[in-house]
Amino acid sequence: MKTGIVNRNFWLGKNVFITGHTGFKGSWLTLWLNNMGAKVTGYSLDVPSSPSLFQLGNIEEVLVESTTDGNVTDLLKLTQSINKANPEIIIHMAAQPLVRKSYESPVETYATNVMGTVNIMEAARSCSSVRVILNVTTDKCYENKEWEWGYREIDPLGGHDPYSSSKACSELITSAYRRSFLQSSGINVATARAGNVIGGGDWAEDRLIPDFVKSLINGDKIQIRNPGAIRPWQHVLEPLSGYLLLCQNLYSEEFNYNEAWNFGPQHDDARSVEWIINQMLSKWPHDNLGYHIINQDSKHEANMLKLDCSKALKHLNWFPKWSLDKALDYTVQWYVDYLVGKSVKEVCEFQISQYEKDSLTQS
Repeated sequence: MKTGIVNRNFWLGKNVFITGHTGFKGSWLTLWLNNMGAKVTGYSLDVPSSPSLFQLGNIEEVLVESTTDGNVTDLLKLTQSINKANPEIIIHMAAQPLVRKSYESPVETYATNVMGTVNIMEAARSCSSVRVILNVTTDKCYENKEWEWGYREIDPLGGHDPYSSSKACSELITSAYRRSFLQSSGINVATARAGNVIGGGDWAEDRLIPDFVKSLINGDKIQIRNPGAIRPWQHVLEPLSGYLLLCQNLYSEEFNYNEAWNFGPQHDDARSVEWIINQMLSKWPHDNLGYHIINQDSKHEANMLKLDCSKALKHLNWFPKWSLDKALDYTVQWYVDYLVGKSVKEVCEFQISQYEKDSLTQS
């Protein structure tokens, strides 16, 4: 059985190309890779929010090169960037990531999430240095039956909304390119499906924790839209550790890992939106005005969604290292540290080091 540990020595000196590096997950991943000595090139379309973790943490300074006007729908520019970076590993995270925005901008959502995936695969084919491609999708790529069991990697793909269905399409594209072109060229390809992530530095629009923090900072009452919705919440470092571990195995082994993989929390950590808010309020050290429930609009959103991560446990020895309660502690502490003026980069690096220590003691 694999050790289930992110191997710092493996990443030392590796050339890594990340799309969506300016986003919440991408920023944390870039910092972690840089901390391990990887040479990271980022490709993204602008900074997604203001403020942003990317800017607050001065993450551009740790990159070999950072393209912040790079659209994954631009095949020529993407291909040129990948060939210039000469990466061994590509981690594709760029996306239109919001369910509700996908109702407002379905064409943009499909163009980015579907053709963006096609373009990554095409660009990688032209670069002889590439050995691994990891396409990060979502747990929402499954055809949601609103059942209480966790979805397995063999369950049907689907999606009610444009975002979810576009990510299901991205999964199918990855599979087709793997079997038609990439595997025969010696490029190992996998997809990663993770649940709702939380953590410091998330400022994205229309997302629970950022909305919570913005309301507290502004002295407003927190508004929640779908209090009973149950999601597989986890700290952002949990799925990122899975992505890194999977890349290590894709790089080092033959084609055993060229599949889809779930990275989610323990089943007990699938909780409702209202539960999360109450826990966050109980941990927040300053005064607050509480929350109130606002009327939902007609846009469909799933109520129940869980992941079965048995496959990652069995074949990668990957499992969550932080309970949801601990993840919320680190999330709240990040924003408290930010508000008192601590270095964002140092706060992130401290939390990464704590996660690595906990991983060593639990594996």
